Amino acid sequence: MAGSFRSNHHFLTSLLITITITTLNSVNTTTTTTNTEFVQSSCTFTTYPGLCVTSLSTHASLIQTSHKLMAHAALNITLASAKSTSAMMVRLSTSSRLKPREVSAMRDCVEELGDTFEELRKSIGEMGQLSGSNYEVYMSDIQTWVSAALTDENTCTDGFEGDDMNGKVKVLVRGRILVIAHLTSNALALINHSASIHG
Repeated sequence: MAGSFRSNHHFLTSLLITITITTLNSVNTTTTTTNTEFVQSSCTFTTYPGLCVTSLSTHASLIQTSHKLMAHAALNITLASAKSTSAMMVRLSTSSRLKPREVSAMRDCVEELGDTFEELRKSIGEMGQLSGSNYEVYMSDIQTWVSAALTDENTCTDGFEGDDMNGKVKVLVRGRILVIAHLTSNALALINHSASIHG
């Protein structure tokens, strides 16, 4: 009798553990699905939704269903992309194969990207301060800085116009800057969307 009770008890304990694990897994799966769906639906407000989804869906578990965290993540991804592109351009500008005009355009572009870093960094800092009575003031600053970052990126690509530029360098640099500009544009759209929901 005691043995039968023990085996029943063991079976019930195992069953409970299995049910609990299955429930937790389905909760996690549901949460992950919800977070990913939130990212996808929020990206519909951007100009480049495909890029928005690919750049942000890997951060869905951090973003959860927060418009503010979504905008914050978008700014961080843009900043990281701008930094790696700037580092690549600094390396390229030392190449002996470039013409003086190309080196000059490259250096100007690195300078513009330096301004972009500053504007994005300040925006990320103020995103953390967004709350209460100062919300509108901070949000206005963020929108201004991110718009300025977009202008800097466009100025950078302008420097590579003209037929006397090395085709490969021009395509490479403009391609990379275009990605940053699209990421910045998306970040701005997400910031504006977050502001409109708050307002």
